[in-house]
Parts: sequence; C-alpha cells; structure tokens
Amino acid sequence: MARKMPPGEKHDAQQSEMTFWEHLEALRWHLVRSIVAVVVLGVVAFLNKEIIFNYIILAPKSSDFITNRTLCAMGRWAATHLTFLNPDALCIENFNLTLINIKMAGQFLTHLYISVFAGVILAVPYILWEVWRFIKPALYKHEQQHTSGAVFWSSFLFLVGILFSYFLIVPLAIMFLGTYNVSASVENQIALNSYISTVVSLTFAVGLVFELPIFVFFLTKVGIITPVFMRRNRKAMIVVVLIISAIITPADVFSQILVAIPLLGLYEISILISARVYRRRQAELVGEA
Repeated sequence: MARKMPPGEKHDAQQSEMTFWEHLEALRWHLVRSIVAVVVLGVVAFLNKEIIFNYIILAPKSSDFITNRTLCAMGRWAATHLTFLNPDALCIENFNLTLINIKMAGQFLTHLYISVFAGVILAVPYILWEVWRFIKPALYKHEQQHTSGAVFWSSFLFLVGILFSYFLIVPLAIMFLGTYNVSASVENQIALNSYISTVVSLTFAVGLVFELPIFVFFLTKVGIITPVFMRRNRKAMIVVVLIISAIITPADVFSQILVAIPLLGLYEISILISARVYRRRQAELVGEA
C-alpha cells in the first residue's frame, strides 16, 4: 500500500526526487567528508600521544585514578554510617598494572590504532550529522520535525556512554581482570594490545548501549516494539543487567549496584520514550482512518 502523502508536500517531494546515481553520488560525498573528519581528528590525536596515552588510555590502570580514589572515599564514608562495612573494601592500594610489549612494531601500531579510534569517537557528532543530511530529503516535513533532535541526542547519549564506561566500568574491569589469578604461583604479565583491546571494546560497547533510547524511539515508530512489550520483559532485563554488572565489576555488591543502576535507569527511560511515541503513532493512525 502506498504511503499517504500529507497535503502540501507532494510538490516538494517531486522536486526532491533523485535518480539512483544521484543518490549514490550524494552518499559518496557524505562518506568522504566523514572520513576526512575522522582522519583530521585522528592526526590531532596522533600528535598528542602523551595526553592520549598517559592521561587517558593508561590512567585507569593506576590506584591514583580518580574513580579508584572516589570509590575508596565513598566506601569509608559509608562505613562511618554502617559499622558492619569494611572501610577499605573499595580501596585499591598500590595497584599499578604493568604492561609489556612483545612485538617489534607493537607500540607504533597501537599508537596508530588508538589515534584512529580517537578520531572516530571525536567525529561521531559530525558523522551523525552527515547521516542526517543524507536521509533528510527522503523525509516529509512532519517527519523531519519529529526527528530534528536525533543528531544531538544520539551524539549526547553516545558520549555519555563513553564517559560512563571510561570512568566506572573500565577501571573496575581492569582492577578485577588485572588482579585475578588461578594460583599465587602464576604472575600476570599483561600484553599492551590485550589491555588496549579491553579498554576500547568496553568503552565503545557501552557507548552503543547508551543509544538504546534512540533505537527504541525508531523501533516504536515503525511498530516493531511497544511499551507493553518492554514492560513485560522488564524482569528479564533486570537479570541480564545484574549478570553483566557481576561479570565486569569486582566481587562486591556495592560496585555491581553502581554499574547496574544507570543501565536499568536507561531502560526505564526507553520505556517512557516508547510509550510517548506509541501514543503519538496511534493518534496519527486514527487521524488517517
């Protein structure tokens, strides 16, 4: 069934019609500009090696990292009110993971890899804006109005997820995985590329997880999910979040709660977004009928 075009938009839609090759040409230039942005920002990151590595990438592996010091202070504050708690339970003393490089070009390739990754992270808002510019001509005016804030909110949620992972999940995961051993006779010698892979994968994955409200918005808009479905599966999601929190945090309940609460809050926000979009969609269907 052909989609019903709102009044006053048919003429604009006819004017904006493009051939397949014109669409392909437009897409090519959007991709070129996005790649150029990644390269430029990647070069900036490459030239600031000391800041990128010493103050950002390698910082979470030290007990002096801001998260580790904050957790220690919070644990001691909680112990003053709840006497059964160990005041040093969340304190990490003399923890400084030693990394080794076992490949001739390992450090140089790592430098290139992190520079590209930093370029992608910094360019995300611009890349999303280019994506929006590409799909905007295919939308009707009322659809453009409903999705006008998509670029801002997508960029905002992604960067919030990056920061959340970097300042909370990454240091907890590094502390747990870096100190875990099966026997006292086995010493951990962590390879540089293994450490980098852990930091990058956790950071980027959580950044994508924080895009959940955006995905829910569009999936609800096209009728794939409903707020009823999300509420019905709330208990299952709670179990999944708690399992994930237990895996990536040290073996204490307090750290698991610190990670689980924001993720569960994100799911609840997604339910509210789904309910709002669903009501609006139902109203539009009734109006068209």
